[in-house]
Amino acid sequence: MSTADDLDALAQEELAQASGMPWAQLALLIPWGDAYEGITPGNLTVQLARSYLWAAEADGDILCEVRVYLDEAHYDYGARRTAVIRRS
Repeated sequence: MSTADDLDALAQEELAQASGMPWAQLALLIPWGDAYEGITPGNLTVQLARSYLWAAEADGDILCEVRVYLDEAHYDYGARRTAVIRRS
């Protein structure tokens, strides 16, 4: 598995978890984000960043973004995945 594929696999996994919270719980936190260290499926130590923002207007849909990157110098070269959590 290439490094890019490894980062992407973790980004997909993290996005599934990050976008699994109900809209009502997330709406109380907007805007919110965090960053932490993690391990990819290929055993690389990486940084993960997750954020929740309003997708367009306040109290509407929520944009969830996940980034996985090797270090701060490689932030723009990591994997980035997004999902929209619809207000229901």
